[in-house]
Amino acid sequence: QLQLVESGGGLVQPGGSLRLSCAASGFTLEYYAIGWFRQAPGKERVGVSCISSSGGNTFSIDSVKGRFTISRDNAKNTVYLQMNSLKPEDTAVYYCAAAQECTKGSSWSHWGQGTQVTVSS
Repeated sequence: QLQLVESGGGLVQPGGSLRLSCAASGFTLEYYAIGWFRQAPGKERVGVSCISSSGGNTFSIDSVKGRFTISRDNAKNTVYLQMNSLKPEDTAVYYCAAAQECTKGSSWSHWGQGTQVTVSS
């Protein structure tokens, strides 16, 4: 079965940090751009960050720039999302998915089941 598996979510206080992992199962992740998405309760899923297959290009939405860092270790077949200075509005289920490149028109596939991130005091 070809899919991505997210882990690393949890409950954290405002200002805290978490590192999410996105591991590939059944395929080699290094040929794909990987995106992180999130879906808050009652809201649509939105893209958060993306990293190119080589790792040479990264993109993030304005609301997480300077706080979230996306990276990848192709030897470990894993992409990470380091989240610092977390805010309550970061609370969501976080998903990762694969595409050919980090563009709005990309076709995303291999969606994982998601990992819950809750930021609350």
